[in-house]
Amino acid sequence: MRHGAVRLLDSLKIVDTISFGAETEDMAALNNIATVLAEEPKEYTNILKVELNTGVSYPKARETALIRYLNDDKRYNDILKNPNNILGIEYLKSLKKLKSKIDPVSIKREKVYYNDQRIVDDFASATAIRKLVANKEFGELIRVVPRKTYDVVTKEFEVGNVVYDIAKFEKEIFYALRKMTLEEIAELPDVTEGLENSIKNAANFCNNINDFINMVKTKRYTQTRIQRILLFALLGITKKDVQAAKKVVPYARVLGFNSKGKMLLSGIAQKNPKMPVITSLKKFMDTNTNKTYKRMLEIDKFSTDVYTLGFQYDSIANLDYTRNMVIM
Repeated sequence: MRHGAVRLLDSLKIVDTISFGAETEDMAALNNIATVLAEEPKEYTNILKVELNTGVSYPKARETALIRYLNDDKRYNDILKNPNNILGIEYLKSLKKLKSKIDPVSIKREKVYYNDQRIVDDFASATAIRKLVANKEFGELIRVVPRKTYDVVTKEFEVGNVVYDIAKFEKEIFYALRKMTLEEIAELPDVTEGLENSIKNAANFCNNINDFINMVKTKRYTQTRIQRILLFALLGITKKDVQAAKKVVPYARVLGFNSKGKMLLSGIAQKNPKMPVITSLKKFMDTNTNKTYKRMLEIDKFSTDVYTLGFQYDSIANLDYTRNMVIM
């Protein structure tokens, strides 16, 4: 997904820079790591294989292999242990793979850090904010988010339109997995090396997401990866879908805009005449002849329909057709 986001920005041709948060000011070190990951020199991949054979998780094996290859434990050790730095490295890696002309800019994160649950001087991490929302601690929430965000969150709470996590859809996920054959599970993105067998077995014996993840995850197959696979199964996304999407110019679906956004959309359309800018899903679906776009938008629409199943009251389908764009 990170690569897809960078690819979309790169295709717009009107984005000169991209900024990301990190917990280091050593941009050169981040670039060095990203170069290794983008180019995968043989010496690095050989070290990585050796580390994986020791039985450690893939993230740990990659971290150790990078430090050994770059031969500077003091400089790279702390950088590679920080999730925000890892995210920045992934953005840099994608820019390198795309041979993008976009200039990356690192903004050092201050006061609170990834997964930090403290609130410091009205600053909070995304983890802390999600916890406040889940616990309905609105008095604290208003301190750490913009007023407009606070108003939207509290309004959605009132009408029951808040989905906390993937567990909201566990019955639908187990239905999908139990219905699928081993061959179909093997065609889900991120499923490799016979993982379909473990997934099918867990789906047949588990009744909740946490038990399923604990049964399937290993040092190599992390919880995050398993969760992605569960969403692929729920939405019917296959490896073929992912590969097809990479071969077309990304479309931009406009859900809302203000006066500045209107100017931006105009600039995108002028500089990227081949990139679809979709303001009406129905109109585009009625006139589109590209099979890949059709499939991508079917998944897009279905995702919304499934998401509303997590609402407390009104689980209405077809919102992509019935909800108007937000114009501010």
